[in-house]
Amino acid sequence: MSDNLVVYDTTLRDGAQQEGMNLSVADKVTLLPLLESYGADIIEGGWPGAIPRDTEFFAVLKDSNPLTSAKLAAFGATRKAHVAVQDDPQVAALLDSGAPIITLVAKSDARHVELALRTTEEENLAMVTDTVEYLTAQGREVMVDLEHFFDGAADNGDYTFSVAVAAAKAGASTIIPCDTNGGALPHQILTLVSELKARLAEEGLEPRLGIHAHNDGEMAVANTLVAVTAGASHIQGTVNGYGERTGNANILTAVANLQLKMGKDVVTAEQLAEQTRVSHAVAELVNIAPYGRQPYTGISAFAHKAGLHASAIRVDADLYQHIDPALVGNDMRMIVSDMAGRASIELKAREVGLDLSNRPDVLAEVTSRIKAAEAQGYTYDATDASVELLIREIIDGSRLSYFDIESWTTHLSGSIDRSNGAEAVVKLSTGMGRSLTVGEGVGPVDALDHALRSALVPVYPELDSCELTDFKVRILDGSAATRATTRVIVSMASPAGVWATVGVGKDVVEASWEALTDGYIYGLFKAGVAPL
Repeated sequence: MSDNLVVYDTTLRDGAQQEGMNLSVADKVTLLPLLESYGADIIEGGWPGAIPRDTEFFAVLKDSNPLTSAKLAAFGATRKAHVAVQDDPQVAALLDSGAPIITLVAKSDARHVELALRTTEEENLAMVTDTVEYLTAQGREVMVDLEHFFDGAADNGDYTFSVAVAAAKAGASTIIPCDTNGGALPHQILTLVSELKARLAEEGLEPRLGIHAHNDGEMAVANTLVAVTAGASHIQGTVNGYGERTGNANILTAVANLQLKMGKDVVTAEQLAEQTRVSHAVAELVNIAPYGRQPYTGISAFAHKAGLHASAIRVDADLYQHIDPALVGNDMRMIVSDMAGRASIELKAREVGLDLSNRPDVLAEVTSRIKAAEAQGYTYDATDASVELLIREIIDGSRLSYFDIESWTTHLSGSIDRSNGAEAVVKLSTGMGRSLTVGEGVGPVDALDHALRSALVPVYPELDSCELTDFKVRILDGSAATRATTRVIVSMASPAGVWATVGVGKDVVEASWEALTDGYIYGLFKAGVAPL
């Protein structure tokens, strides 16, 4: 844990409130080492006593906790109104969780005290004081999230600040003002966190101050940074900005900005370099596609497309990048498109280990072919495998070849009960001879994929571990109706890596066939299989 700043991760609790996210106990346990690896000092596991799954999660960790340096926190509420703290079952559940840190949420907006808690301002202060004193007396470190702090301070500042003072006097180690509705602006955060620090100091109190920001105004990371400027030394957030509505502060972005732009001592260089891996691994585990344009860790965060940029990057990559992407475990990418010049092609080739600096003929041919292809509907923005196959074809004078296609056909049938099925027949030759295979699927493309794999896997077992991970279809000229040109992008993955290929045709089947065959050709090449 840094002496200067504490990183508090609430992905497992607040992040899990995101629409469509449903984490099992096993998911949460699996995520713990990942969250620790990027430098989280404290990981909030959930709300024991209120959510059965979270109660089970903490029970599991009593027997086997994979954390080695990060501390575990349990989240919960202050005692109920007019209930003795020792008699409140949810307070008891916080103690039973075994977590060394307990983070309490406390109402700090007088309107919420009256309308949500249906109690008095005085009773709410007693609820905060009693619960903090009771838990600290049991040997737990207690932190207090001041819910709706910034809205409350704007409405009735004296009461909002009195809740913070009560929590600190009762023994809370950290006071965290929360922008619960996510609507505060940076100048408001700066002013009110500064005032909170001053008011606590007037009472002779010096707890650590934190910040918990939501992203409804797309200010969560900015608000986190200005809170630190105002004196906060504890930041809360979630990996990839997960959370309800528009999410929480992206803790990875906040850490990177604080360390790389503001010179703060937050995590080690090795932990910072884990950010991209952690971002993508967490996305896979929670089953949400990674956001390509996410700052620092997105696949497009350091992607360059325009030829003008490429010319400068070839001289010095820092001319068009705000940091060295390696610092956060990412990498620069050159996107090849009809905007690309020869410099873009040269850099793209360099990415795959090909030096074209002394091959102006190849550069000219690749550039010309790409521009012509994109005019027909192809796209190479996100299909690096197709680009590499094209470059190698021009260098070698022929396409990589692992099989020769003789023919392929598909047949789609329907029945009176509206059940549909598809059948595909593929005839091809490999180094082991000619084959004819039949594939069945839920549609013609699925059937083609089954037939193609049935023909290739016995000859090339390397493809057995190759799987199709994504399939995108785009109609390029909708005004042509059923005669429209179709573009398909196929994504694949294997132990050798991930890649994407593109196909264009008069219909989705023809376009898919091109993308599929190129995808399997590239998969064999990546696996180190020698072509025919």
